[in-house]
Amino acid sequence: MHVANEVGDAEDPQALYRTIRTCRICRDQPIGRPLPIEPNPVLALSPAARIVVAGQAPGNLADKTTKPFNDPSGIRLRDWMGIGPEVFYDPSRIAIVPMGFCFPGYDGKGGDLPPRRECRATWHARVMAAMPQVELVLAIGLYAQRFHVKAGPKRSLTETVLDWRAVLDDGGRFAPVLPLPHPSWRNNAWLRRHPWFADELLPELKRRVAALV
Repeated sequence: MHVANEVGDAEDPQALYRTIRTCRICRDQPIGRPLPIEPNPVLALSPAARIVVAGQAPGNLADKTTKPFNDPSGIRLRDWMGIGPEVFYDPSRIAIVPMGFCFPGYDGKGGDLPPRRECRATWHARVMAAMPQVELVLAIGLYAQRFHVKAGPKRSLTETVLDWRAVLDDGGRFAPVLPLPHPSWRNNAWLRRHPWFADELLPELKRRVAALV
């Protein structure tokens, strides 16, 4: 596989997208157990988008429709960003790069399994190198924050999101990072316990998104 080098030999994101859509590594060369369903990578790459939405992994509905954040969490996320679906799903403005490209299946309690490790190891540095124009990464959840935030992998999600100003100032591994919790309705209690998120972080998120889209 060709990997972009450090002097600007970036791959074409659209060609890379087509390659990733055919990826079956989590089934054919898995780390641990193979993906329990047919792989269906769900993502959006772009040579123009200045924002990357980096979530955990597509959910069941996103897998069935091949459309990321096609569920109530996507509605909440777009509300947080201050944009509608016509902007969110415009790849010239928003790239969508989850830490696992395929729906990982369910655990024994009915929750989603973690994103597949094969994706990060195989694709993510290459994907980010193919989009040097990106100016903001929205790192949703701890898996994305561990990859994109420079501060290190051992901090909790709450600590990282609470420290969002310093995280932004730090620059991130590839572009400035704004850390977010997952917009799932399961996080309603977290949002109630941390009113600063809506009062302080979300206005800055909306401001930066408006400036970049």
